[in-house]
Amino acid sequence: MILTADYHTHTPYSHGKNTVAENVAQAAKIGLKQVAISDHGFTHLAYGIRRKEVEAFMAECRAAEAEYGIPVLRGIEANVGGVKGDCDLTEADYENFDVYLCGYHTTTIYKRFGDFFFNCMGNILHHHLKLPQTKTLYRRNTQAYIATIQNHPIDILTHLSFQCVCDTLEVAKCAADYGTYIELNSKKRHLTDEQLMEIVDKTSARFVVDSDAHSASRVGDTALVEEQLARLHFPMDRIDNIDGRFPSFRFTEFKKRM
Repeated sequence: MILTADYHTHTPYSHGKNTVAENVAQAAKIGLKQVAISDHGFTHLAYGIRRKEVEAFMAECRAAEAEYGIPVLRGIEANVGGVKGDCDLTEADYENFDVYLCGYHTTTIYKRFGDFFFNCMGNILHHHLKLPQTKTLYRRNTQAYIATIQNHPIDILTHLSFQCVCDTLEVAKCAADYGTYIELNSKKRHLTDEQLMEIVDKTSARFVVDSDAHSASRVGDTALVEEQLARLHFPMDRIDNIDGRFPSFRFTEFKKRM
């Protein structure tokens, strides 16, 4: 498996250690054909990029692309915001970004108390304190993922089910229907072997492999994913950013119709 493009890398604009240029330099060094800088979204309390920083972020991406000679996509890893499908990337922000990632993170701002109580505190208590999973938590997490995919032109759903128990099959069915890719994240163990193969067998969902690099040295690192794929004899033709292939992103098509 040869990675064509890495769409999930972080910089100090959110939770990363290295600059945009350093991430892009590493991408060029290892032969990637494209790279995205996809920092955490605006409502992430601890690490989110701020709107006042977007102009500088865009300028750094343009400069790095010119210096290293590979396409640099301006991305964002937005935040799932609750059962109504709230998300922190608005249509007013769309012109500033090229690729739209979205995932569940606990430390984000929620509009509704129920979302904070269940989708934030419930997941924290279940994951970190090992309290029993409840049917309500499972249902609300699943609803939040599905509503977010339905309401927003999301390209890539990041680290599905990480610290967020849900019906991964139902989420994957929705992703397939709407043209959102399921990320195979090489930083976090997030889908069990059984969950991943159930998605493959029972849906038409497509996948991308991403490093979720928080340092330049990890840009393009796919070791964790490759280990799982080899164990499962995974159908590699379901992955659209390897071996010279590029994904077809819905965000690009959506913006053309705006």
